[in-house]
Amino acid sequence: MLLAACGNSSTPPASNPTSGTNTGSGQTAAGGKGCTKVGVLLPETASSERWDSKDKPLLTQKIQAAIPGATVDYANAGGDSTVQQNQADADLTKGDCILVLAAHDSDAAATIVTKAKQQGVPVIAYDRLIQSPDLNYYVSFDNEKVGQLQGQYIVDHYKDYIKNGKNISMINGSQTDNNAILFRNGAIKALQPLFDNGTLKKVYDQYTPDWDNDKARVEMDGVLTANQNNIQIAYVANDGMANSAIASLKAQKLNGKVLVTGQDATVAGIQNILTGDQAMTVYKAIDKEAQGAADLVKAIHDGTDPKALTNGATVKTKDGTAIPSVLETPVAVDKTNIKDTVIKDGFVKVADVCKGLPAGAGGVCP
Repeated sequence: MLLAACGNSSTPPASNPTSGTNTGSGQTAAGGKGCTKVGVLLPETASSERWDSKDKPLLTQKIQAAIPGATVDYANAGGDSTVQQNQADADLTKGDCILVLAAHDSDAAATIVTKAKQQGVPVIAYDRLIQSPDLNYYVSFDNEKVGQLQGQYIVDHYKDYIKNGKNISMINGSQTDNNAILFRNGAIKALQPLFDNGTLKKVYDQYTPDWDNDKARVEMDGVLTANQNNIQIAYVANDGMANSAIASLKAQKLNGKVLVTGQDATVAGIQNILTGDQAMTVYKAIDKEAQGAADLVKAIHDGTDPKALTNGATVKTKDGTAIPSVLETPVAVDKTNIKDTVIKDGFVKVADVCKGLPAGAGGVCP
């Protein structure tokens, strides 16, 4: 089990990168100090619309605002760890001197960190922890808290759904994504008392390779078939897969009758909440996450101590290395607080979430 902890730690921070020999344009030999070429490497597009629509522009904008004149080399791995490795190699070859890396595979990406360290290039793990003791920093959300919010929502609302049964299925994210493990851990912590006392019965609990939405649909179809449609709760790790699970439920005329969770506060997820097909999602303010990454990039560039940014927070890799971390706070969203969270913050627009919905939907649409 991976440990996530906030607070002061006596464990030394991850090793500083060694001096490198790559002297391409913008490259330094001082662990990123003075760096003006930043590589941003994101994992895929299929798992969530966030990566290209939100993270890419926000990271680019905020890094360039933090370091005037900086260039940002962007690449998306398209769900392929080998492609991501090649993209990182290309960035290092052309002289990128800080890498912001959202790993497609948390273990495989350790190779990227090793190569970067050899060239004196610090790596900031973005959103997903990389399993390397040489990782310099980590910027994300409290990901076990994300799962706890999902699980606690079920704890608080399950009674509205269990009149004809008590079965719950769990469609988790990709096991190669460290976050997916933390999401499930958090959810289980909230739900375990209900499993132990027999209030809820877990009939399915599997990770979904690559967060694949189509596979999630197949999983939900299989769960319904195996249980003769006797499903009351569908814990689903994110909105993309939740949308697929809802399609499966619709085919059996069960949408709106099953409590479905999600995550990412996507437009589709919010629409499903407004129509009553999805109960909740988890809002992660990507603007803050991207700002956290940009602040660390600037601190590395300036050669200043990042302790003021991490405030003593660490997240531990599997080998126990405590990585200095910036952890933002996730927020549970349902029909009661859509206006006061994602709409108020401008994360989604009313026009987008209400497109194709009837007037008055969810009390949000005009």
